[in-house]
Amino acid sequence: MKKSTVACTLALALALPFAASAQYSGPSTVPALSVKQLLETGQDDQHATVRGFIVSHDGGEHYTFADDTGRMRVEIDAKHFPPGVKIDDKVRVELTGEFDKDRLTGKTELDVKRLSVLR
Repeated sequence: MKKSTVACTLALALALPFAASAQYSGPSTVPALSVKQLLETGQDDQHATVRGFIVSHDGGEHYTFADDTGRMRVEIDAKHFPPGVKIDDKVRVELTGEFDKDRLTGKTELDVKRLSVLR
């Protein structure tokens, strides 16, 4: 009985990292926008996708993202970075998440829920 419990627990522990790294990579109904479009027309809590480059790490989970039209602040949890993939300012990425726009301060940020490396 104890051996089967230990074996099941071990199998589950080994399987969890693989399940956590799986992500959907097919088409999305969220259209890709430029940084300029998102900053000019984006609504608070809007789902958005942008394509470009993470150009700097600003501390904690905060980064600066840029495309040909501008720059914006993004928040990316470490769990959203693909394991084993080095991402620098020369690697093109697609970020999908929720656009946050503070009505009082006017500050904006994309809270990233998915990060994909574009090839």
